[in-house]
Amino acid sequence: MKTEIVASGNQVIAKFSGRLDTAAAVQTAEDVKPLMEAANKEIILDCTALEYISSSGLRIFLGIRKEAAPHGSKVIVRNINADIRQVFIMTGFVSLFEIQ
Repeated sequence: MKTEIVASGNQVIAKFSGRLDTAAAVQTAEDVKPLMEAANKEIILDCTALEYISSSGLRIFLGIRKEAAPHGSKVIVRNINADIRQVFIMTGFVSLFEIQ
């Protein structure tokens, strides 16, 4: 699992690649800490190369949203594959995030 954070103007983009499973979640939680500090900006979670997400990964996404919400920031999830989209639908995450 690899996470890359890129700041661009009023946006912060997190690019995820690989499998965000329980084993990878601890390191990924550390990797996304800069997103928590940029909660006043628009946060984009780019999932183009994300192959899988577990409940631990969903918890990380939810934590990012919870941190951004008090600042009025938007969290956008981009480019999820069909399997991850199904997980978002089953868990109700489609109503929590703007999905593009």
